[in-house]
Amino acid sequence: MRREHKDMVGKCFGSAVVGPRGQLVVPVEARRELGIDVGTKLLVFGHFGGRGLMFVKVEAVEELLNTISRKVDEFTRFLREAEAGATKDDKRHRG
Repeated sequence: MRREHKDMVGKCFGSAVVGPRGQLVVPVEARRELGIDVGTKLLVFGHFGGRGLMFVKVEAVEELLNTISRKVDEFTRFLREAEAGATKDDKRHRG
């Protein structure tokens, strides 16, 4: 598998079994490598058409949302500047 595809799919840390109370044990290698400690909050998403789960640290989602928000702000400023420039050009061509 090419490197970029391997990173997209991710690493398999092993398996986990759902216990009688619905709990999962995250493999120790995954916890160590990903910095998942007692009290780490994870968001749980359905994935693979309802046939799987994906766990993501809350802090990672917060970082992603902050990055997206900054990019939207930058894009909004860019559009406003472009509109202001277009308005000035229109006035020059009419005048």
